[in-house]
This record gives sequence, structure tokens and C-alpha cells, in this order.
Amino acid sequence: MTIRNLEQAFAPKSVAIFGASGRDGSVGRVVFDNIVNGGFEGEIWPVNPKYSKVAGRRCYANSADLPGIPDLGVIVTPPDTVPGIVRELGDKGTRAAVVITAGLSRENGLRQAMLDAAKPTLFRIIGPNTVGLIIPPVKLNAGFAHMAAKPGNIALLSQSGAIATSLIDWAGDNNVGFSQIVSLGDMADVDVGDCLDMLAGDMHTHAIVMYLETIPNPRKFMSAARAAARLKPVIVIKSGRHEQAAKAAATHTGALSGADRVVDAALRRAGILRVKGLAELFDAVETTARFAPLERARVGIVTNGGGAGVLAVDQLIDCNGELAELAPGTIARLDAVLPPTWSHANPVDIIGDAPPERYRAAVEAVAADAGTDVVLVMNCPTGLGSPLAAASAVATLAQDGKIGGKPVLTCWLGEHTAREGRRVLQDAGIASLETPADAATAVSYLADWSRAQRALLRTPSGHGEAATSGREAVLALFRQVAREGRRMLTEPEAKAAISAYGIPVPETIIARSPAEAGKAASRLLKTSEQVVVKLMSKAISHKSDIGGVVLGIAAPAAAEEAARSIKARLRKHAPQADIEGYAVQPMVVRKQAQELILGVSRDPIFGPVLLFGAGGVAVEVTDDTAIALPPLDDVLASDLIGQTRVGRLLAGFRDRKPADRQAIVAALNGLSQMVVDFPCLVSTDINPLLADTDGVIALDARIEIQPERVEEAGPNPALCIRPYPSGWEKEISAGGARYHIRPIRPADIALYPEFLGRISPDDLRLRFLAPRKSFSDQMLKRLTQLDYDRNMAFVALDTSTGALAGISRLSCDPDHVIAEYALLVRTDLQGHGLGWELLSQIVDYARADGIRSIQGIVLSENSKMLAMCREFGFSVMHLPNEPGLVEAKLEIG
Repeated sequence: MTIRNLEQAFAPKSVAIFGASGRDGSVGRVVFDNIVNGGFEGEIWPVNPKYSKVAGRRCYANSADLPGIPDLGVIVTPPDTVPGIVRELGDKGTRAAVVITAGLSRENGLRQAMLDAAKPTLFRIIGPNTVGLIIPPVKLNAGFAHMAAKPGNIALLSQSGAIATSLIDWAGDNNVGFSQIVSLGDMADVDVGDCLDMLAGDMHTHAIVMYLETIPNPRKFMSAARAAARLKPVIVIKSGRHEQAAKAAATHTGALSGADRVVDAALRRAGILRVKGLAELFDAVETTARFAPLERARVGIVTNGGGAGVLAVDQLIDCNGELAELAPGTIARLDAVLPPTWSHANPVDIIGDAPPERYRAAVEAVAADAGTDVVLVMNCPTGLGSPLAAASAVATLAQDGKIGGKPVLTCWLGEHTAREGRRVLQDAGIASLETPADAATAVSYLADWSRAQRALLRTPSGHGEAATSGREAVLALFRQVAREGRRMLTEPEAKAAISAYGIPVPETIIARSPAEAGKAASRLLKTSEQVVVKLMSKAISHKSDIGGVVLGIAAPAAAEEAARSIKARLRKHAPQADIEGYAVQPMVVRKQAQELILGVSRDPIFGPVLLFGAGGVAVEVTDDTAIALPPLDDVLASDLIGQTRVGRLLAGFRDRKPADRQAIVAALNGLSQMVVDFPCLVSTDINPLLADTDGVIALDARIEIQPERVEEAGPNPALCIRPYPSGWEKEISAGGARYHIRPIRPADIALYPEFLGRISPDDLRLRFLAPRKSFSDQMLKRLTQLDYDRNMAFVALDTSTGALAGISRLSCDPDHVIAEYALLVRTDLQGHGLGWELLSQIVDYARADGIRSIQGIVLSENSKMLAMCREFGFSVMHLPNEPGLVEAKLEIG
């Protein structure tokens, strides 16, 4: 349900405490005292049939006796009483409670009884087994934390009560304040996705930090996280390591897709920055909250101590950071202002006697270098220079934490002599870190977060058009396998499947006997110098393990003998295994090719995942692989390649030419599309996939399916990220022209400049409810790169020119009940029915998607839009508190 009925819980004006107590040391007493002593200014009603008063306040026997309807219930009563209290509160009109009580489990049935009691009134439950809910802006401390939290702009979500209280304690010592603190507890109802949706729109929250141990409802989590991360930094510690659920799987990929790698991939795709420990959490928040994402994060370092610079570089490289290479012009500029003994490289060591003027000149020069994106300034205490004076010189250069428009981080080492310098820097809005390692790590957070934000703005456009024929061919193949009651495809079947999705494979001939293998080799040797003979057996996962592959065969007789030897080895190692035959194919010799692996497996939390990396028989030993969540597009596939060591080798080295990267990207996209199209797909291995300058070719492939799910149509419901809705396309006529209406794609950003240039200023004002002269690149990305699970936009393209003619847009609330619509048609094309067609498309889509109501805010002077809405069946109502605005609403559910 996400945020439904949570609004009052997070900004309550009245609180009822069930189990409030006057007994010292009891949880009920601690919770009640925290609420009262915290200064909550709303109504506070203790509820406990044992008392007539608690701490001088009237105490009520039950919810029926309360003088009003509490916005929030806080429950600290014995477990077996909780379902009844929830039911009574729901009947009274309350819609949310924090259940601090532990002991409501699946095993004893009380958890389900509590949820059943809440269901009729859509009552929301935070917990059970939680430390509580703390909302500093309204002075509410509804829990048993040992101290109150200071108000601030950071929200904390924690699945561990102990971690939550530890962070509250740390924050108190470090003058860090919070907008909200939610101890999530067992998350029987309200989970991390619900809270992210609340916090995304909370004006008091500028950044969100999370401590997570598990992620329930991953698709909801991904949508909520992506929505929040678009608006403010989201930082997470994800603890714990899952058992690798697929250790015994029949493919290499199953053994390599460790759960934590998948979590990393999911968090990156959601635009979330992951840190390792509590100590790093707030440094990461400070860094990301100060600065916008960067395209790159090349670091220029200025220091008066060479050793400190070296330590920073070590840590930077350990964190996969990038040291800037200073331009010759910058070196010359530094030569003019620094002593001859300066380092003449980055880090820029300005020598221990550096006066303030030298600091200023060096920092200005490094910040002005075109190859520097971030500046790190360091100071080591010496008897020859004042740390305070150096800090003051740097501070005078800064504006909004930047110098020359570039983010600046500082590290003033030492205690007594550096303290005043750090204060001056912080007062100037410059981030100050305690150690070189801390400073370099903070830079890496900015780089990692920037990468995550770029991934967040990618919404794959899908490859449905190219894959339609392939889908039909693979469906026929899967049906045949299912009819035979098999889960594993033979190698030729698997190769046929991936070939249908655009992944090249060598020609393969199936031989049922050694004699047939000889004949097949005779045919292939007419065009190839050598052939390969491989075992075909459903019982053997890895043929090379039992000598089931013979290479370099140059004669038909040798191929026949190879088949016999394979059969003999199989009988020795696995006497019961069936032999279906032998696959004979040309020997592909590409001396400069890299061996790669592409794979698919299922994660128990996030569903289908894709794997890419270095392949071959030693794939587990080299362990050079990376994970991504499908669906992919060219950019995401290229990013996946870039996460591996072999990805750098593919760029070429020494006499080895670069591999055809686009061919590898196309192979990843094809495999991704197969995952989208087939919910029955369990796992896939393509190993090795040879890649060189001439392209790619898959020498071996394995596919496992669920036969009972073959007839399930895509898109795959197990995907955490909803793929491009390719079924929503149509051709229409309007005003004598033909238009193609389809869902928007990220690439459509290229169509916007011409489109917006042909819309009158007045039409732009009517659409955006205010005059608008320009659209930033960032805004255009947000308009074209959507999370299809929550938002939809349809574009109308002129079929003769491909030009963008109009757009209709739908933005759903997190509960997927109400959606806001918008419509914009090019000024010169209005009045011909195109707007009606675009509006019809979003209404049809909303109805199919289960949305109950569409509404939009329209300027009352927008007569053309209001006339169309009325004709379509919308109700139109003036907003009493918003003169000049009208709400148009259509009930469709």
C-alpha cells in the first residue's frame, strides 16, 4: 500500500500510548516519559486499564474511552493483546500505530492476527519489535531510545534498533540532526519502500540514510528508492551475506551470482550510494548533500606535506578513484608561483613552509585545470606555516563549497593547531575531513554516487522490435523441450535460442553416432581447417570435466575416433548417463580473442540477474565478473563491461587490437531481452563467448527453463525494474497526417529541442502553469527516462519525418490508485484530434494498469484543454484556495 494512511503518523497532532505505565524501569514508562519529556505539543493520552492516572495525566482503559481519535497509536502491551488493540483503533478512526511490542511471530500466529485486524480499515503498522518512531520537527520521541535526537535534515531508516540508538548517540556528540528516525523492526506492514516514498516528498528531509539487513518486496523498494534518489541523496549500509542459493546449480553463473553482488547492482541501479560501515555513513551524507553528481571525479590534490598526499592517493586508488593529470599549462602556472622544489605533479606538494599566498595560488591553479573535477586541499602542521592562515586563504576562494565551480574537500591534520583551521573552513561551507584516508574516501563517495545517479537516469528502451521474430522461434523451441519433460536444453538447442536473439554461433551439426560424426566433419572440413566434436548428454553439465570435448580435428576419421573416445570416457566417469549424440562444429580459431562469459541466474530477492566477465574453463578461479539487473540498454551494458578487469583488456593493449565492444553490448542486450520475454528462463551460460575486432561468437551455451511456465507471456513479472511496455503502440491519423504513438524512450531526448522550438510561449505557460523559457538537460532526462512502474508518457511521431508532434504523460502516486496527467501538442498541429488520441492512450493505459482515477491541474483560461476534458467525461471543478486553477478528474476504476 506504500504511503496510504501514513501521513498523519509522520506528523501527528495526538498520540495514544497503549501500555503506558507508572512502573519504573518498564518499557511503558520509558516510552511515555520520552513522549512527554521530549516536548510533544499535541495531545498525549495514556491507555492502560490498570491505572486511572499516569504521571499526573488521566489514563484511559481502552481506545473507546479516549476523548478523540488519535493520529498515532503507540503499542507496548503484551503480544496477545496487540491484534485487539489494532482492531479497536481502526474502528475508532485511527489509521496507524507503532507496535514496539516484540513476540508477534509467524509461528505463534499473532503477526497474522495483527495484520488481519488491520486489513478492514487499511490500518498501517510500523513494527512490531521496534525501538520506535522519532520525529524531531514535531518533538515526538515515540520509543525507548536512551536519548532524544536533535532536529535536522537527515532521515534515518534502520532495521536494527541497536544501530538506530547507536547512531542517535553518535549524532548527539557530532551535532548532527534528524528530520525523522524510523526503527523498522520486523516490517510486518510498513517497510523500507513505504518510508522512502514518505521521505521523498518530505520537505524537512534533505538526505536519507539507511541501515538494512534485508529488502522485502524488491520491486516496490526499487521504485521507491529510484523516486527518492532522484530528489535527494540516499546512503545505505547493507549488512549480512546471504548463502549463495545457486551453489549446486548446473551453470557457472549460478555459482558466481552471490547475493551481495546482486544487492550492489540493485543499489547502483536505484541511484543509491552504499558505504561499508557506520563511521562512513555521515561523511558520505555530507559529501553528497553538498554537491551535484559529476560526469567524472578526477581529483587534484594540493598539500604542504608530500606524505599526506601519498596516503590520500593510496586510498583514492583503493576506492577506484581517479587522480587528475595536470595539463602542461597548469604545470607552467604552478612553476611561476611555487618554489623550484615543488612536486611538479599531482599531488601538488607546495612544501612545508607554504604561506597563505602560496596555498591560494596553488589551489586556484589546480581548480582552473580542465582535467580536474574535484579539489582536495590538505594541511600538515609545521613550525613554518600557520594552519589557520592557510585555511583562511582557502576559505576566501570558496563559494557554496566550491572553488572555480568545482567541489572542494579539505583535510587539516592535527588536533590543537588544526582545530581552528577546520572551523574556518566549515564556516565557509567547505567540507572538512579528519584524515587523508577519510578525505580520499569522501571523494570516492562523490564519484560512486555520481555513477549511481547516471545509472538511475537510464531506463532501457527495450529491443522488442528486433526480437519479435526471435521470440517466436525460441518459444517453439522451449515448447518442444517442455513437451519432452526436460529442463535443460541441449547445446545445439541453447545455441539456436541465443542465435535467435542476435548472438552469433558457429554452425553445428548433430551426429547420433561416431560414424555420423565423421560424415559431419567431412562436410564442415570443406570450408574449415579443423572441427570440434562435443558430447551431447543431458546428464553432464560441464563436458570438459569428463573429456567430452575434442578440439583440433583435421580429418573425418579423427572425428569418428574422437566421438568413440568421448563415449568411452563417459562410460568410465558416468556409466548411467545417456548419450544423445555429438555436436560437430567448425574449430573457431581467433588467436587474439578474449574469452568472455555471459549468464543469467535468479536471485532469491531481486529475481533475474545478468552476469558478464572473463570466461573460459577457469572462470571461477579468475572470478572477474560483474552483475546487473535486466533490462539493459547500450549504456547500461557498456557500464557492466566497464566494471570488470577484462573490460579494460577489451580496449586493446600492445599489439592486440580493441575488441568490437558494440558486438558485446548487442549480445548482452539480446540476452537481457530474452530474460524480459521469457518468465520460464531459469539460468543461462554462454561460455566462452569469443570477442575480438571481428565481433563475437558463442562457442558453448547452456539454458535451463521451467517447463510448466513456458506458456507464460512476458514481460517477466519477476524483474525488479519494469521493462519498456512495447505492447502499447498504434498508428493513427489526425489532420491528414499519420502518426505513430508509442511509449517514450530515453533516446527521445534528441527530439525535444525541435519539438519545444515549435511550441508557442503561451502554450508552454498553459502546460507548465507558469512561463518557461528553457529546459535544462537534466530536466529533459527526467522527462524521457522513466520508471515505467510508476510513470508513463506516450509520444506521437510523424511517420513521414519522425518528428515529435505531441506527448501525453501519466504520473502515478506510490499507491498506484491516482495518477496525474499532462498533455502537450505542438502549436502548429493543434485542433486536428491529435490531443484526443494521446489522451485516449493514457486513459486506456491507466485502466489496464489498475489506476482508479486520473486528474490534472489546469489553468482556468486553458479553454481548449478544459473543453476536451469535458467532452471526454472529466469532471471539472474550480479549486477554492487556488484562484485561476481548475481540477479535471476522470474516474475509471
